[in-house]
Amino acid sequence: MKSKVQFNPILMFIILIAITILLSGILSFFNIQADYSTVNTVTNELSNNNVIQVENLLSGSGIKEIATTAITDFVSFAPLSMLIIILMGIGVLEKSGFMKVFFTLITQSFKKNTLTFILILLSILSTLVGDVGYVVFLPLGALLFKYGHRNPLGGIIAAFAGVSFGYGMNVFLSAIDSSLLTMTLNASHILDPKYDINVFFQLFIMLIAIVITSIVFTRITEKNIMPKLGKYEFDDIETLEDVKITNRQLRGLIVSLGVGFLYILFIIYMIIPGLPFSGALLDHSGKYYIDMLFGTNAVFSQAFVFIITFLFIIVGFIYGFVSKSIKGKDVSDCLSYSLDGIGSILVLIFMASLFISTLKKSNIGLVLTALLSNVIGEVSLTGFGLIILLLVISIVSHIFHTGIAAKWAILSGITVPVFMNASLSPEFAQIIYTAGVSVANGITPVMAYFVIYLAFMEKYNKNGTISIFGSIKYTVPYSFAVLVIWFILIACFYITGLPLGIGSMPGVNYVA
Repeated sequence: MKSKVQFNPILMFIILIAITILLSGILSFFNIQADYSTVNTVTNELSNNNVIQVENLLSGSGIKEIATTAITDFVSFAPLSMLIIILMGIGVLEKSGFMKVFFTLITQSFKKNTLTFILILLSILSTLVGDVGYVVFLPLGALLFKYGHRNPLGGIIAAFAGVSFGYGMNVFLSAIDSSLLTMTLNASHILDPKYDINVFFQLFIMLIAIVITSIVFTRITEKNIMPKLGKYEFDDIETLEDVKITNRQLRGLIVSLGVGFLYILFIIYMIIPGLPFSGALLDHSGKYYIDMLFGTNAVFSQAFVFIITFLFIIVGFIYGFVSKSIKGKDVSDCLSYSLDGIGSILVLIFMASLFISTLKKSNIGLVLTALLSNVIGEVSLTGFGLIILLLVISIVSHIFHTGIAAKWAILSGITVPVFMNASLSPEFAQIIYTAGVSVANGITPVMAYFVIYLAFMEKYNKNGTISIFGSIKYTVPYSFAVLVIWFILIACFYITGLPLGIGSMPGVNYVA
């Protein structure tokens, strides 16, 4: 009989760290390195004197580097702080009883498929504001399914699939999209210094992708995932038939939702430029509006997690005080409710941060990306062959390095001019790149927020330990589905020549 310990994700991260260190030593011994090109934004020329090599971590200095930065890497690991802060707000919502009443009402009012569709759609749309969707919608998805008397693992998987594989499916530019667009424009200026791209360049194709993906993911969740998960043994909540909403609870729900709505309106007003006393949360030095929202000095981006957490806390406490489910002495218990038993999650996050930082220090992913970028410049592919090549390279490189902007900085200098010479537009190249990223995003443990998925799967799993590869098997159907969706969409727009968005086409005739 196989021991469950060998499937433990903490042990697997330790094994992955050891493999990474060993592999870095081997690759470094053979002097594996790659040349890549970047764009000189002043002269609009390619700079070919860039070399990146695998760093040897299988050495005294390498081990010392890992050991001395382990604590710093853990403390600065973005999922850690975001998770702890968000859990405080969700704890208030759950402890006060708001979650139970709210989700009971909506699960009684809507069909299961409809709620799953809404969860996935909102998860996809959340990628507009970065990675916060992982720490918001995964726990909310679990509670939605839990209070709907369904297996909470299904809600976690569906939300994770939406946030991960829905990456880049935005009708508006996200902060990352804006960075990619700047690189794309710089690369296009190598051949056409006056080339410009509309900020809504992907509007049409993304609208279609969002709707189709939400529908397909809903079907996968209901027809493939939920039957495999089986029944869930509920030991801490009543059945839906036993839950009766009192007038006091209903009053608390209405008042808390009303206050929450006013809070959201206030935040929205504060991110609208040009109105009296508005725009306080923006970075007004940004070129695009998305840069104003998520720029370096934008309060909105820096405080977004706190803004969401404060919303949850306000709604939860107001519900609790109005419905009399909590009293003043219960405030601290509510704030710490979701943090009880978080010790094992912290250990898991620590090991994940150590693995990801070790892989990043080795440069293995970036060297692979640089080598693949040279393939694009050396092969003589045009048309659909070139499109497929970029899609494959984007998928493969993202499995080993999830730094989206860092990879595009390496790829764009070669990819964009090659696409333009093949009469394909730079923005089409960027869309294909983000499509490839989305395909691999939820099936690689290298992605930082994969550990959040693991943590919640562990929390709600009652059938032993959830392993890394065991959790990935639930996401593979979504990955394959989004690959098919993107392949069909890209092919259709390429063949028909339909506009990708406002002022953007798959093809281009540039002026040198």
